[in-house]
Amino acid sequence: MSLLQATKDLCQMYGIKPARSKGQNFLINEPVYNEIIAAADLRSNDIVLEVGPGLGFLTEKLALAAKEVEAVELDDQLAEVLRIKLLAQKLNNVNLINHDILDLNLNDFLWYKKGAYKIVANLPYNISALFLRNFLSATARPQTIVLLLQKEVAERLVAPAGELSLLGVMAQFYSRPKIIKFVPATDFWPQPKVASAIVVFEHDRPTISDQLSAEEQKQFWRLLKIGFSAKRKQLKNNLMSGWPTDGATATGWLKKIKVSDKIRAQDLSLEQWRELARLAIKNSSR
Repeated sequence: MSLLQATKDLCQMYGIKPARSKGQNFLINEPVYNEIIAAADLRSNDIVLEVGPGLGFLTEKLALAAKEVEAVELDDQLAEVLRIKLLAQKLNNVNLINHDILDLNLNDFLWYKKGAYKIVANLPYNISALFLRNFLSATARPQTIVLLLQKEVAERLVAPAGELSLLGVMAQFYSRPKIIKFVPATDFWPQPKVASAIVVFEHDRPTISDQLSAEEQKQFWRLLKIGFSAKRKQLKNNLMSGWPTDGATATGWLKKIKVSDKIRAQDLSLEQWRELARLAIKNSSR
């Protein structure tokens, strides 16, 4: 039986009507599931956090490859269907948590506090930005993150200087995001209006975040939010509006990092943001 037919059958059997508002577009391409699993490079002793398991097709594959799966599903109806499937298939290494991942106290879990986990998920697109911010900046960051995301979001995450957004800077500050594969809308049911992409967030080498103290990171993000506060304005003007500085000082900082004083926030590279933050933080601490 095809995944499309299996998905439709489950939805009909349990009276499930996929809600677009909740990002309930089910992946129906088996090879894509396999590529997600391969990208996670799972080991038999791994603990995996899966968010939005839906009907459990990815959950089943994760359970066979890892030691334990923590599957967090917000939708009560989908959680009940998954619970029944797990019992029928005797997948005893899956812990199903019927809760909102953004409101779940993960400090209750030992694996989270130790940072001894990986995240693998077909993430609901409406929570992707907040989810990434929470987990990429967490003290107990996961060892690996593999997500199926909206194509537009994925491209923002890996964008170069000149096309950077606050989301892209965040992702590249904490990790090295990489698009593994684009996934067409036809690989989902119901079919969404947008394509998707598998994104891996690598953290096998130190990133810029590892070079800064907790307080420096806090100030770095304060500066970034000010810098991106008005995209159409020149960066200098945004700094003057939100950071304790004047035009001459802000111009001096931009000159020191070898960019024009007419530059906009999206045009700076990550390294230039790092250097600008060093100058701004040093100035404000005087």
